Amino acid sequence: MRFRAVPAVLCGIFVAMVLSANAFASSNGGVPATGASGHTATASPGGAAPTVPAPAKKPSYTAPVTSNSTNLAYSGPVYERTAGGQVVPYVSAQASGELKSLTGGAAAGQIAVGRPELLVPGRTARYVGGLAAAPMAAPPNVQKIVWAGNQIVGDPYIWGGGHASFKSPGYDCSGTVSFALHGGHLLSTPEDSSEFMGFGSHGVGGWVTIFTNSGHAYMTVAGLRLDTSSADDPSNQQGPRWRPLRPANPGFRVRHPNGY
Repeated sequence: MRFRAVPAVLCGIFVAMVLSANAFASSNGGVPATGASGHTATASPGGAAPTVPAPAKKPSYTAPVTSNSTNLAYSGPVYERTAGGQVVPYVSAQASGELKSLTGGAAAGQIAVGRPELLVPGRTARYVGGLAAAPMAAPPNVQKIVWAGNQIVGDPYIWGGGHASFKSPGYDCSGTVSFALHGGHLLSTPEDSSEFMGFGSHGVGGWVTIFTNSGHAYMTVAGLRLDTSSADDPSNQQGPRWRPLRPANPGFRVRHPNGY
């Protein structure tokens, strides 16, 4: 009887050890010491699974709308989009490839015939011999706004011009903005400067920004300004022209086309 009690005692000690191990594992978020398969499992550390931080959002691009410089000179590569959609190096009809380093708007009658659809690398529009070259990184509609603006650069300022029809011998401030937006398929009917105060969305746009009040309107497109006023433009010429950005845009309501 005494010898038969020894195995029973040992068996009881083993069972107690197993139960204690299971209880310890459970209290620490682990698994029992013996699983269904009979294999010994390793207890995992307690607590919730670690969270993976979300990747940081890249800031969205916003074209500049102010600048302290009036220098529009550009000497980088310029390309032209042909009627067939090909992009080829641009050769100026005025200077056989030599680009003008102008500041301010070009004089009337000095714009190259044909109004080429100019392109430059990057995100910023550039001033090329009186015309604007659209940035290659810009959406197609923004590029078309730039090319549309080129079509009326050098035309005279005519009060009310561009409102009865997009086709006009001259344009006023809001007529110029309307023409360019229409060329980018973002406006179907000309608007005056007061109507532009409720156009699109509030604030600075990613690519296009309109500055407007009851008496005047102009726009910036990818870092260039399309305006009939010579304010902050050393050229002092009136009428639709691409001009330097202003140091500030006080006194205007700021709007932009939805999505741009």
